[in-house]
Amino acid sequence: MALNPLTLEKTFRSLLEGKKYQSLKDILVTMEPADVAGIFEELDDERVLLLFRLLPKETAAETFAELEPERQELLIRGFSDRELHELVNELYVDDAADLVEEMPANVVKRILAQADPQMRREINEILRYPENSAGSIMTTEYVSLRPAMTVAEAIARIRTTGVDKETIYTCYVTEGRKLLGTVSVKDLLLCADDAKPVSEIMDENVISVSTLTDQEEVAQMLSKYNFLALPVVDTDARMVGIVTFDDAMDVLVEETTEDIEKMAGMLPSEKTYLRSSAWDLFKHRIPWLMLLMISATFTGMIITGFEDALAAQVVLTAFIPMLMDTGGNSGSQASVTIIRALSLGELELGDLPRVVWKEIRTAVLCGLALALICFGKILLVDRLLLGNSNITLLTAFVVCFTMAVTVLIAKIVGCTLPMGAKKLGFDPAVMASPFITTIVDALSLLVYFGIARALLPI
Repeated sequence: MALNPLTLEKTFRSLLEGKKYQSLKDILVTMEPADVAGIFEELDDERVLLLFRLLPKETAAETFAELEPERQELLIRGFSDRELHELVNELYVDDAADLVEEMPANVVKRILAQADPQMRREINEILRYPENSAGSIMTTEYVSLRPAMTVAEAIARIRTTGVDKETIYTCYVTEGRKLLGTVSVKDLLLCADDAKPVSEIMDENVISVSTLTDQEEVAQMLSKYNFLALPVVDTDARMVGIVTFDDAMDVLVEETTEDIEKMAGMLPSEKTYLRSSAWDLFKHRIPWLMLLMISATFTGMIITGFEDALAAQVVLTAFIPMLMDTGGNSGSQASVTIIRALSLGELELGDLPRVVWKEIRTAVLCGLALALICFGKILLVDRLLLGNSNITLLTAFVVCFTMAVTVLIAKIVGCTLPMGAKKLGFDPAVMASPFITTIVDALSLLVYFGIARALLPI
């Protein structure tokens, strides 16, 4: 049975204190690199460097790629030039490029100085592509076959070159770097005729992406087609690399985290929560809090503008929080649903009329249900149980009618704003809960006081 992280951490500390390095090494070689990295993140700096040196070369590189940038920088500063040379050249090219992007300039200079010339060229090739593009997350380490190769020759090439490739399960058939097709190792192994050319068994219907394709779109394509890797081609249809499924998973986690932070009214952060200081959290949260605080001034102005109405019907004041919260929640439900659909490619801008019509029907159903329940609640709880005799049937009707209209407005605002942001080139997630809630709050107050003035003796 696998030990939990806390037990493992205690075991490591105990063995380190007893200087039982062989036992530590025996445990480390049985663990997955991601689990080793998790343990390293919890240990103090000196012990991490000591444990890292116990790892086999290949495991060390995989573990290093899983560590947070701060811990990577710490290890690099503790490495000798020989250790750094071995590590950098053992990394996959995409991981090495990520490392160079994350490190300070003085550390980057040392990393590149210790990298082999071929590794430096490949790192620089990846770094020249725009951030968040397919080119920036691809690796140039893939198995390339020629169409004239026989099955036997292809298998021999895989055995010779595959050890340094990030994946060998899908091989790419190229000629003059032009991508002609793909062939899987399974197809090669199951082919009964070793003399058959690769061109006769390859799949010519290749799905590929451009180096400039957005990384989120690449991740969605890998998920849609269940590929282990996706070939990347340049503007001349020449193959330059592949994006693997593990890199796509990292992109999805990164993009989802960014969307959640924006939807919660925060600036995106590249650090994990535990690695973020209170000052970091303050910097990412305060801009939106200030903006929303200032925007709430509009709701205050609306309430001030209807002071006479509130003075004549004080009982209306008690229902303002309920109406504003219901409207904000209704708008948030619609916006989150639409933002998710947009991010997954389920909706296009041309679908706006269908979206609005669906949300209107949904709003009518939700609004009627909420209004009926609210009407009963006002009469039974507020009027009878709490003994508020100022609440009349007409007052209850005004509140419930306002609720139904507010839900309708909120649903429409919640679905149109994200799609409008997409049309203007903004991230739809920016139009999520905090922003929409502020708009709906103001509209719900205007509707409330408008209906109250029309129906009540004010």
